[in-house]
Formats: sequence, C-alpha cells, structure tokens
Amino acid sequence: MSNLTWAWPGLAQWAIATGDNLLAPVGISFFVFENIAYLVDVYRGAPATVSLLEFSSYKFFFPKLLSGPITRFHYFTGQKRGSSGLLLDEGIEGLWLIASGAVKKVLIADNLGIFVELCANNLERAGSGDLWLFILAYGLQLYFDFSGYVDLALGSAKLLGFTLPDNFDFPYFSTSLADFWRRWHISLGDWLRNYLYFPLGGSRQGLGRTCINLFVVMFLAGLWHGAAWGYVFWGCLHGLGLGIHRVNEQLARRWRWLQRLWASLPGTIGAWVVTQAFVFLTWVPFRFPSGSQGRFLFQHLWQHQGDAQFTEKIYLQGLQLERSNFLMLLGLLLLGMSCAYLVQRQWQLQLNWVMKVVLVPLCLYGVWLLAPEGNIPYIYFDF
Repeated sequence: MSNLTWAWPGLAQWAIATGDNLLAPVGISFFVFENIAYLVDVYRGAPATVSLLEFSSYKFFFPKLLSGPITRFHYFTGQKRGSSGLLLDEGIEGLWLIASGAVKKVLIADNLGIFVELCANNLERAGSGDLWLFILAYGLQLYFDFSGYVDLALGSAKLLGFTLPDNFDFPYFSTSLADFWRRWHISLGDWLRNYLYFPLGGSRQGLGRTCINLFVVMFLAGLWHGAAWGYVFWGCLHGLGLGIHRVNEQLARRWRWLQRLWASLPGTIGAWVVTQAFVFLTWVPFRFPSGSQGRFLFQHLWQHQGDAQFTEKIYLQGLQLERSNFLMLLGLLLLGMSCAYLVQRQWQLQLNWVMKVVLVPLCLYGVWLLAPEGNIPYIYFDF
C-alpha cells in the first residue's frame, strides 16, 4: 500500500473517501442468499425456470425484497391459485398481519428503542441495574422490530395472494440454543443448514467434526451481519454455544440421570434461564460491534453505582416515566408474550376472522395515536 501511495499520492485519500461513501444496495444480502439457494437447488436436481418473467417476479417480489424472509424459488412459484381474485380469509389474514406487525414495530420496538438509544449514548452514567435493563430492552426491541417487519411482509404478500414462510416462532421461549435457532430468523437458519452446514458434512462425521461445522457456520453468520469484530464475536459465541449443546446431548444419551434432569420441570426452567441469559448477553456485541462500549457494559454489570443524573435524563426526561413504571411496562410486555405463547403454541388457539376484523382498525388507530415522534428505521435494514 505504501508503494502505491508513493506512486499515486492521492490514492489513499481516494480509497478512504470511496469506502466512506460507497453504499451497498439495500437488501443485497437477502437478494444474494436467494440466488445462491436457487442455483444450488437446480444443481441438486430441482427444475430450472425457463421464464425470465417468472424468475424476476420471484426475485423482485417487494414484500420480501429488503429483509426477507428468505424464500426458495420453487416454494414461491409453486403456489398455484384456483381463482384470480383475493379470497376473503386471505384478505382478512393479510390485514391482521399488517396490523399486528405495525403494533410490534411502532408501539413496542420503537418505544423500546428510545430507551435503548438513550442508554447506549449514556452508558458511562448508567448503574448496573440500568445496564441489565438495557440488555433486556434491546433483546426485546430486536425481536419486535424484526418480527414486526416480517408480519408486514407476510401480510402484504397475503393481500397479493402469496404465502411467505414464517420467520419467528416464540424464540425467547426456547430451552436450548439449537431450539432458539429453529425459532429465530427461521428462513436464515434453514438457509445456513441447507447450504452451509450440510455441505460441510453436518453431523455425519462424528461429534468433533459436528462441533467444528457448527462453529464455522455461526462464524460466517456473524461475518454476514457486518465486517466488525462485534458481529464476528457474536457468531463465534453462538458457534461455541451450539457445540456445547451438542456435547450435552451426547452425554444425556449416555447418562440417563442427565436426560431425566433436563426433562424435569426444574431442568426445563434451568435450561430456559441459561439459554435466554446467553442469548440476551450475546446481543451486547451485536449492538456494539466496535467493542469498546460492549466491554464497558460487561465490566460494570455488578455493583456499579450510576450517576444520579442518569435517572433524570433517561427516565424522567427521555421516557417521561419513573423507573418503576418502566419496569412495570416491561413486566406487562413479558406477561403478554407469555400469554400469547400459551394460547398459540401450547393450546393451539387462534383468533377467528370476526375478532381480527374488529381488532385491525383498533390496532391501526392505536399505532397512529401512540406512535413515538420521528422515524426509527428497521434494525435489520443495516444487514
């Protein structure tokens, strides 16, 4: 580089200016992922399309274009319709998904984002309790922000007569890291398994090779999110966590007492606590990819006294809430998530179309009435 700069004195300045101003197209990673999936599927024997219009319609289908969900070509084009019009149940379901997605994004994620941003800009003043609240709030913001976007994408596709794959299935109620990745960003997890993990050998070549494959896959997943050490560190941590889970599975098959322990109620609760603690703590390098702020946060999680002005600036001025009221709202949010999990996942109950018709305008009115000021972009638009 020094030789090049000596030959062309302006080259270094040009390279820096280009790096600062060169922007990647929005949604380029999801666009590339789908192209890779199509090429690999065709190579494996799936029929290739002969219609440029059909392929273009799949690639540029706007609901999934920016941030997924990652949809395979043959899944998308295989949805043949018996009629050209929009069915009543599709229309109602589409509107309901759009309304619920707006509630997740605007009412929940954006309001949590106000606290997260204020806290991130004032970490040096925060006490240990505030830092733990920040970790919890950011994990929830990330979920509701991305899940809300996916609901909007699924709802928009429904109104156009298409069904996109689900991308979230209550990931914060998973009791293992492997289960978490089966429920979080499901289309990305499916892509990583089919086009990285299985070609590397999957779990067919012994426990050691399996752990290495898992680590490599998650390392690449971290690198995919951005060229920063925080993302790489996040991917490596999840790779190690998945390897440890796989070793634990092997031990549980040999030792019946360990298998019974994890199957018991205390074992299930303990597994959930450990899994979610790991997931939420590893969101820290994801939020602070440069590393310095993340190190500061981890160093002050215990017995650190915060600045008295932090409460005034963050809670009273920024949120216009007492800290106790903010805690209560977070508790109500977690309670609502638990109720939704019980109703939809455990009891397999769904709202009927009449309730959805009634709730759609109420949700949209609530979004319009209670939306925070300003335009807070989707977090995953950065990846």
